[in-house]
Formats: sequence, structure tokens, C-alpha cells
Amino acid sequence: MNSLLAKKIEEGDFIITAEYLAGTNIDSDPVNKSQISGVLAVNVADNPYGPIISGLASAVKLKQAGIEPVYQIVTRDRNRIALQSDILGAASLGIKNILCLSGYHQSLSEMPQSANVYDVDSIQLIDIVTRMNNEGVLLNGSKIGGKFSMLVGAVANPYVRPLELNIMRLAKKIRAGAKFIQTQGVFNTTDFHEWLNAAYQEGLTEKAAFIAGIYPLESYDEAISLLKKHTDFYIPESHIHSMKDAGGPAEQKKRGIAICVETINKIKEMKGLSGIHIISGGKEDIINEIISQAGL
Repeated sequence: MNSLLAKKIEEGDFIITAEYLAGTNIDSDPVNKSQISGVLAVNVADNPYGPIISGLASAVKLKQAGIEPVYQIVTRDRNRIALQSDILGAASLGIKNILCLSGYHQSLSEMPQSANVYDVDSIQLIDIVTRMNNEGVLLNGSKIGGKFSMLVGAVANPYVRPLELNIMRLAKKIRAGAKFIQTQGVFNTTDFHEWLNAAYQEGLTEKAAFIAGIYPLESYDEAISLLKKHTDFYIPESHIHSMKDAGGPAEQKKRGIAICVETINKIKEMKGLSGIHIISGGKEDIINEIISQAGL
């Protein structure tokens, strides 16, 4: 693998990544490089809640701006033909990192009437890209012209229980070829530590870089909305009350950043952790502030 992210993982560096959430404004530029001066690579979201500028286009824009992209791709909207086609297209445009996800069900999107595909799941997609890497072939055996090389990543939710089944699924993703794991937003550090330690005890943290997701809450209303919409989100009541008691919008946003910093400081020395992923969700302007306050 010849991506910068792959190199830093190989060297054992502590990694900082972040997320870029494109909108629907086709005249807008991607995040400015000065906004993310402490970030190694930036994920581009793949229509998480409805149609936005394609992840592939956003990844190319970031690359042109001198920012290393991580191309996210979900299996919800594409069959195996379209998935392989998009991955080949990304490789032909110089994209070197890919994050494989199943994607939120369309009922959680702004277009719940959309048909889903799920021709393959995220583990099967990881296996497909790994085969493209190792054997230079597509699923039907067709040879890929040129040298195909992509660093493959996956997502994990530290809060899914029972823990044993969570670790079993995580191990499957790593066996399929995932070289880095980015988690969903970490708020409860105790349960996160239990999950990370279980992965460490199984030897999984030696086989892939584990990067903890950090989600900056902007307001009390956002926290409540996330809890209602996503059953896989876990935000402690203490955080909810803290956001509510912070005051007006500016104070709540500031408190959300403080919670992020507190979380990073609690987990960054945990055994088996390789980095932090800031799930900015369109709030790219606060990435540098979080990194600075957390001493990263």
C-alpha cells in the first residue's frame, strides 16, 4: 500500500483523521487544508442521510486540494457490479484508501421510500477489495489492468452487545482484509475500554489500526435527535444534562467541544488504540480547535 495513511499505520504513528460531509451545493469547495492542519486523512461520506455530492467526486476534490482522502462506500445503494465499477474508478483517479460500510437503512434517510440493495454486506465488500489488491481480479475473474492498490478499512460499534458477538464480527472484518477500524462516536469511555481491551486480548489491535470516533455534539437538541433516530448511539445522561445546562447555542457548541476533548484525554492512552477520528458531520470548522485543546 502506498497511501500516506498506510505508511503511518505501518510506522505505528498515532493517527488523526476527520470527516468531510459534502452537501448539495455543486459550487462549493471541499474543506480548506488550513481547517484541518493536524489531520492525516479525511473521510468523505457516502450519502448517509440522503443524496449529496458523491463521495468519489468529493474524494477527488480533496486530493486536488492536497488532502489525503478516505473514500467511504456503502453497500445499501449499489449491487456488486456498481460497487466494483466505482472502486475501479476511484483507483483510476488515484484514490488509495477505502472504508467499507453497509450503510444506514434508508428508513433513517431523508428518502425512506428508496429501495435498498444490500447485494453484499460490508464484510463481503472488504473481501472483494482485498481480492482486487492481492490477486488483481474482480469477482468474475476478470483481470484488472495496472497495479490496483487500496488500503481497506472498516467501521465498528463498540457498544453492541453481547461483547463476544461484537468481537467475532470485528475479527471477521479483519480476516477479510481490513487494515484499519474506525469506530462510531465514543461517549461512554468505560464501555469503550471494555470493547477495546477485548479486541486487544484477542490480538486484533495488532492486525489493524483501531481509530476511535469522536463526535462533537453541537446542541442538546442534536443529542436528543441522535438518540431517537439511532438505536446504536449511546450518549450518557450526564452528557445530555451538561449540554442542556450549558446555556444558549454558542455555549452548547462550546460544551460539545469540551466533551470531545474530555473523551479524547480519557481514551488516547488506552492500550491498543492507534488514533482518533473526528466525526465532524459538516462541522469542519471546529476540527483544529478540538485537536489543539486535546493536545494532539
